Amino acid sequence: MTTHLENEAVLVSEAQTGNADSFAVLVKQYERQIYRLSKIVTGNPEDAEDALQETFLKAYKNLKQFRGESRFYTWLVRIAMNEALAKLRRRNSYTWVSLDEPIENDESGTTLREIKDWRDNPEECYNQTELREILSQALQDLETPLRVVFVLRDVEGLSCEETAGVTGLSVPAVKTRSMRARLKLRKKLSFWFENRSALAAR
Repeated sequence: MTTHLENEAVLVSEAQTGNADSFAVLVKQYERQIYRLSKIVTGNPEDAEDALQETFLKAYKNLKQFRGESRFYTWLVRIAMNEALAKLRRRNSYTWVSLDEPIENDESGTTLREIKDWRDNPEECYNQTELREILSQALQDLETPLRVVFVLRDVEGLSCEETAGVTGLSVPAVKTRSMRARLKLRKKLSFWFENRSALAAR
């Protein structure tokens, strides 16, 4: 959960008048969280660093557009998510499609889209930080639209309304994607832990 500065509104107001020191305080407060979010979305430290720099540059240039209708951090996250997703789109060559768009098949008529995992089996990568790696891998295996909503809702603690504002989705869409993300993570983690238990019992 992100900790917010008590005098944040004052700092933002001062930064809007050109006070670079006040903006520097805001950067110091939130740069770690913005980098973490960007890295989760892009899955790449270099892209996350670029997204971080672009986020604060754009935030500084557009400070006067911030009207205080949401928390400053929420406004910052919206910029960061746009930058991170732009990095991801440029890096990947596949065509982006909506997860809500079904695929026709011969059996049931339609089915939900799934993205194939081409990475190594996580069971081959266990070490002393096993649990953290499993959780990180499971999160990266989520489709990007689901991962973004999950991180905003369950990692950052944004409300459905705030998440909708950041992503441009409707509140019902946020709730749907949040539920899908949680179910997918639960299923994947359960599968991994069951396999781990089975291997340990041999």
